[in-house]
Amino acid sequence: MGMNAVYKGAGDCPQVIPLFPLTGALLLPRGQMPLNIFEPRYLAMIDDAIRGDRVIGMIQPEPDDGRRVEIPPLVRVGCLGRITQFAETGDDRYIISLTGISRFRVVEELSVVTPYRQGRVDYEPFAVDFIARSGEEAVDRDGLLKALRDFAKANDLKIDWKGVHEAPNEALVNALAMMCPFGPREKQALLEARSLKERAEVLVAITEIELARGGGDPDTTLQ
Repeated sequence: MGMNAVYKGAGDCPQVIPLFPLTGALLLPRGQMPLNIFEPRYLAMIDDAIRGDRVIGMIQPEPDDGRRVEIPPLVRVGCLGRITQFAETGDDRYIISLTGISRFRVVEELSVVTPYRQGRVDYEPFAVDFIARSGEEAVDRDGLLKALRDFAKANDLKIDWKGVHEAPNEALVNALAMMCPFGPREKQALLEARSLKERAEVLVAITEIELARGGGDPDTTLQ
């Protein structure tokens, strides 16, 4: 797909994509993720992506169990992102912004000669991702806002409440999921939620657990 590509379904997305493993990163469909790229292998990935489909797959490594392995195994579900902003810094870094397209399941990781990892992926289980604002009416917006207010107050978070109140449900749920300071397991649970309603419920549940625990290490709440 060339400039300003429109992704209407799984058939519009490449089956083989570069994989960018990043712990704690959560990209969701139509969400925006800024990235500061400096490792040579990922600079090469971005160069290749810009020349090609302009997409990369954001995915988390499996949560670290203390063993240091050179090629950490990956979780099974990630999110395809399109490079929608790109800037060079002049000191061997790229500043990019990804816009989420659809989640994917990794079918297999490929043996490749590129310095970065690549996978064959399947988007079919996530057909709902291609339909903007799907399932918005089922979201308990009031419950979500109450949890956010409590969480913001307890953690001294500065929230743009005017923006929050103006945001449609999909944008609100996904922006909150991406910005809240939760651990990798929580982020993955938010990514894999089957619907927007379920993602909002997971968000409220994690927030309430965090409030009950009074903060601390967020990565111990979901096992």
